[in-house]
Amino acid sequence: MNCRHCGAPLALDFLNLGVAPPSNAYLNAFDVNAPEVWLPLRLMVCETCWLAQSIDYASSEGLFTPDYAYFSSFSTSWLEHSERYAREMIARFELDRDSTVCEVAANDGYLLQYFQKSGIPCFGVEPTASTADAARSKGIEIVQSFFGRDLAQELVARGRAADLTAANNVLAHVPDINDFAAGFQILLRPDGVATFEFPHIVEMVRNNQFDTAYHEHYSYLSLTSVSRIFASNGLTIFDVEHLPTHGGSLRIFAQRADSGRRSVKPAVSDLAAREAGAGLTDPDFYRQFQGRAERIKDDAVSFLVEAKRKGRKVAAYGAAAKGNTLLNFAGVRPDLLRYVVDRNPAKQGRFLPGSRIPIVPEQTLIDHRPDFVVILPWNLAEELSRQLSYVGEWGGKLVAFVPELKIW
Repeated sequence: MNCRHCGAPLALDFLNLGVAPPSNAYLNAFDVNAPEVWLPLRLMVCETCWLAQSIDYASSEGLFTPDYAYFSSFSTSWLEHSERYAREMIARFELDRDSTVCEVAANDGYLLQYFQKSGIPCFGVEPTASTADAARSKGIEIVQSFFGRDLAQELVARGRAADLTAANNVLAHVPDINDFAAGFQILLRPDGVATFEFPHIVEMVRNNQFDTAYHEHYSYLSLTSVSRIFASNGLTIFDVEHLPTHGGSLRIFAQRADSGRRSVKPAVSDLAAREAGAGLTDPDFYRQFQGRAERIKDDAVSFLVEAKRKGRKVAAYGAAAKGNTLLNFAGVRPDLLRYVVDRNPAKQGRFLPGSRIPIVPEQTLIDHRPDFVVILPWNLAEELSRQLSYVGEWGGKLVAFVPELKIW
């Protein structure tokens, strides 16, 4: 395989999790009696541009289906993050009723609703019908399509060029990252700003976040790699911020290379130097990750097997994609983990891909009173600890497996 950005041959292994089904391919009652598609889940790194990436096996159309079940609005902390973003961008870039904001991968309108409430004209691009319909129910205009050069040109021809574009946790999800990045150069007005948020690969490695690897994530990103991708597609990064979201993320600010006039902030060169100091361009930075993933997997299986031997009841909370990566890598099935609770009605009554663990409403947790509740979306552990504080009323404890086994 060659690098999906620069075309150089790939030779440096990063992570091999065997085979797994797509992590968001939740099963219904009919599917659970039928075979599933399992694909190799292997990551490699380009030693030319340092883009970490998955081996290609599935198309985005096959992964992001009309009944896609991930809805952003079910996390209160993510809604707070999004409202804060809208407020900050409106102030920093002086957006008003004459401005246009576009979010690519608008999901269920979790972000654009705050621009809408502030009277800023906005619209979203979202390919999945389920989330697009949810956004439309909030009165948000949605263009239901995958984003790239062709759609950007079509939007500009229709007078929909943007002063601000947002792309949160989607840059990793696109198979043709050059086409995607080039689309923003086209869609932006001459002095427009594009922001991108994505999990930082340095945090992924530093904090053992191997479960953020799944087929829907084609790329694992750094400032170093994104700077090169953007530069070759007509964009210049002028600022960067660290975010606590998703276990440690970056927010990149970019402008058109041909017309943007914003000066490059020191934060950009500072982070580039820190990435180099962390070893991002050293093959050894990646080679040691496999062993860490295997240790976490072994600890998780040992905990679940020991709990079963002692007759303890174990359930999970949060039918998250990262949880599916862990459970399938570890070979966990309903005999070790009875069910997973999720507040999203679109997931309830379905089954996790691969492990086929049933997804149930939160009331099941209250009725069943398990001894342990495993929080699968560990990035929301603080929020969920508050939400699940009632588990302690019957002596139950919360558990997380990533970045290391923790019981509280």
